Amino acid sequence: MVKYDRLWETMKRKNISQYRLIHHYRISAGQLGRLRKNMYVSTHTLEALCRILECPVEEIMEIVFDIPAADE
Repeated sequence: MVKYDRLWETMKRKNISQYRLIHHYRISAGQLGRLRKNMYVSTHTLEALCRILECPVEEIMEIVFDIPAADE
């Protein structure tokens, strides 16, 4: 599963709001909604966010694998 929790932490650290992403950088509200729900977004969107936040992709997303319980 792809998780975008790191995005919100990076935005806070760099003092960039969702409002600014939408109104200044033209990131769509729909894309931000998808990111909040950990849904699919394009690599174009991820690249745009990396450029805006001046960070590597690891600072906006992570991949978390479901690990089955030991007794399964």
